[in-house]
Amino acid sequence: MKFNNIVIESFAYSLSDEIMSSDRIEKRLAPIYKKLKLPEGRLELMTGIIARRVWPLGTKPSDLSTQAAEKLFLKSKIKKEDVDLLIHASVCRDFLEPATASVVHANLGLSRKAMIFDLSNACLGVINAIVVAGNMIENGQIKSALIVSGENGGPLLENTISELLNNPKIDRKNIKKYIANLTIGSAATALLITHKNLSPDSPRILGGAVETDSSANHLCRGDGNTHSLVMETDSEELLKYGVNLAKSTWQGLLHELGWSNDTPDLVLTHQVGTAHEKLSLESLELTHKKTYKTYPFLGNTGSSALPITLMMAAEDPNVLKKGDSIALLGIGSGLSSIMLGVQW
Repeated sequence: MKFNNIVIESFAYSLSDEIMSSDRIEKRLAPIYKKLKLPEGRLELMTGIIARRVWPLGTKPSDLSTQAAEKLFLKSKIKKEDVDLLIHASVCRDFLEPATASVVHANLGLSRKAMIFDLSNACLGVINAIVVAGNMIENGQIKSALIVSGENGGPLLENTISELLNNPKIDRKNIKKYIANLTIGSAATALLITHKNLSPDSPRILGGAVETDSSANHLCRGDGNTHSLVMETDSEELLKYGVNLAKSTWQGLLHELGWSNDTPDLVLTHQVGTAHEKLSLESLELTHKKTYKTYPFLGNTGSSALPITLMMAAEDPNVLKKGDSIALLGIGSGLSSIMLGVQW
């Protein structure tokens, strides 16, 4: 998969002011910690996540996506009425029908001629959307696409805490399938990708590789309730399958782009936690490359995790500069992996 004409014209993100620390979560879980004789500090020690953000109760994913998009249009040279495609790509949605993209479209006042749809693929949603929209731009069907994600992990976090405190069958073994839920954070992101003719000096999306191992689709599943999601994850098995898939996808990217392991100046992994980042970089033989992490202070923000990490890295002149090559290592439960190369 190669792109010749796709650029990131502008981007923006939005975060809640409310911070939920891992220590605060453990204090709320004190009864179950005492019952199971779990040591304090376990959550941060296992995951490397110190805190995550929490949106106010009742906040809708469409509100979050709209916030990020409004920030984007404050600095974009593309006007709202010129957007050809809107994709809402987060795990979180307002409802199952209609598309949450329809609410965001109305909130932003986009053109009646703009195509809209939701794209759902777990944590890979935004990266998937870049590929889908990028191909449409490359083929001349559209000139610009707005991709938004509004992830609200609050309901999942609260449901999980309630389940752990009130389910008498929770023990040291079955509590493991809920730990991933406690790492989930909240964030909103927006990217506007266009044909390079509209923004010739913007960062270029070069292309990359895609691979899927659907035999692992049972390892992480949510129940489908958009307001009080329940999710169970076999984190250890998911990590094993994920690393194997990542190794194969990375080799595909190297072949497609003519890169070597020394090419990227910056390597960004999906922000799950310490173990995932460490094993991913080791297995791909990329431990010598510079990286940037947001999971310690944002947690795992789902489909917004990789894009917001790129955006924050771009804000830091000590991390990213014009001309740098960036590897985006995307993966989502299911399992599916997309890895992209970007020339900043």
